[in-house]
Amino acid sequence: MKTRSTTSRARPPHTDWIGIATGYAQKVLADKNGVFTCKWTRLACQRYLDDLKRFAKKGAPYYLCPQEAARACGFFSLLPHVEGNWDTKTITLQPWQVFIVVNVFGWRRSADGRRRFTDVYIEVARKNGKSVFASGFALYALCCEGELGPQVKCAATTGDQARIVFDVAKKMVDATPSMRKAFRLEPFKDVIACYTTGGNMKPINSKASTQDGLNPHCSILDELHAHRTRDLFDVLKSARGARKNPLSVYITTAGYNTMGVCYEQHLYVQKILQNVHPADHYFGIIYTLEADDDPLEEKNWIKANPNIEFINLIELRGYAADARLSPETMAEFKTKRCNVWTTAKNGYINTVIWQKCIGNVDLQELEGVPCWAGLDLGSVSDLCSFRLVWKVGDKLKTWGRRYLPEAAVDPRTEKHGIPYRTWVSMGLIEQTPGNVTDYEYIERDIRACLSRFKIKAIGYDKWNSSDLVNRLMADGAPLIEYRQGPQSFNTPMREIERLYLSENLEHGGDPVLTWNASNVVCRTDVNQNRAPDKKHSFEKIDDFVTLAMATGLMMGNEGDMVEGESVYEQRGILEVDF
Repeated sequence: MKTRSTTSRARPPHTDWIGIATGYAQKVLADKNGVFTCKWTRLACQRYLDDLKRFAKKGAPYYLCPQEAARACGFFSLLPHVEGNWDTKTITLQPWQVFIVVNVFGWRRSADGRRRFTDVYIEVARKNGKSVFASGFALYALCCEGELGPQVKCAATTGDQARIVFDVAKKMVDATPSMRKAFRLEPFKDVIACYTTGGNMKPINSKASTQDGLNPHCSILDELHAHRTRDLFDVLKSARGARKNPLSVYITTAGYNTMGVCYEQHLYVQKILQNVHPADHYFGIIYTLEADDDPLEEKNWIKANPNIEFINLIELRGYAADARLSPETMAEFKTKRCNVWTTAKNGYINTVIWQKCIGNVDLQELEGVPCWAGLDLGSVSDLCSFRLVWKVGDKLKTWGRRYLPEAAVDPRTEKHGIPYRTWVSMGLIEQTPGNVTDYEYIERDIRACLSRFKIKAIGYDKWNSSDLVNRLMADGAPLIEYRQGPQSFNTPMREIERLYLSENLEHGGDPVLTWNASNVVCRTDVNQNRAPDKKHSFEKIDDFVTLAMATGLMMGNEGDMVEGESVYEQRGILEVDF
């Protein structure tokens, strides 16, 4: 739907909506060099055209219904503008929006004529009319799908955010007497009642524990990227089980949390579009920049902004000029106006490339290879990390252990939406009993590694050193204080960057390390030396810090490397009574 218009005209009656959708798909696919579209938009259009061929045969499980497509597009086109100044009283769907509406409501199941798609993921930059578009889905589901007593939920993380789509829908109902009469609609402050269908529309927020008794026919999850936990997503998904043809619409801009439910759906849609994971019930489309596109290059903005013709370019150009001078503004500009996922504001790691660095980390094969370690004890209730690195040819291999007190696992999982509980069950994090981290568990593992591997040195942060460090040093362990600053971290961080960008880092697909790496933000000194910035990083980075310390020791960045055999290789490890 248009956000601004000076030349728009309402579409004529008897519009060929499927023709518009197909024409849009063909035009997108003709853009083979990606001048105005990205890969994911093209794949969504390719999927549509492939489905037209795939399901044209007799006995196919789905068919594209012109009447249902026209019914839905016609309804959207009768909705009034409720914000801004317009040449027309009602909304004019743009070709990209026609394409989406035709897909969602036009495709039908051959067995019963119901909608093919029950889940819809739309990812597009801000200022492209998402809330108005989402309101059309909500009103159509409330009034026109033939569902008895449809519950329509406008859901978001906060009450104010949830009200955005609801309030737009309410204004549309208020402004359209003919719609109120046709469907016997009555808008109230917190509900829109539809007496024709016996249904209603309400806003709800992310306090999922209070949402018992839900039976939604349609759920609109606005700005899914802002959902720190998956609670509301899961509650609405499970609550729709009694509906014969439910509809969940996830409409969002990109965000920063690559461990959240939105990024999970983002990756799921990418797999669907690449035919890696067939899912005929799920429609998805993503408007974004390519990985090598310059976000400050104006010609690229159309890829993330299909409504670019109606966006205030003067404001957008000013935003881009500010972004050119400020890393913080650049991160926000890329994420919100170019719809590019970034793992942290001014983030250090490109997780797309990082996640390719799985490699082969076989601990048995590495037992005789010299290695170096990093130890970050954190605070008594925080994440602690012990990590090893090996240099094997051109490859840097790494493996590590993390520790968290039992009392912190569930609160951190529920509050922050990070899957600590899952990582504990997978053995990726050691859960120690009680409210504080039990350093005996860490000491036990360090001693075991000293006996098993050829550890040349272990770097540790003096600020959080403890009796654990003193005991190990008294027993001859090769611990070295690692200074926590740009001069010490600059060289290993640049080396890690070089290694992962060339895919010569091998981390075995470790999701905890990947998450820590994705959160890293750098601080620099006057000489542009880098160090991980715990204060300004998005979330925990301790595991990455230990990787950097171990790499620094390996490179001889922090004093002289320990040469020759360690004391453990000479006389074995001593047993210490705790």
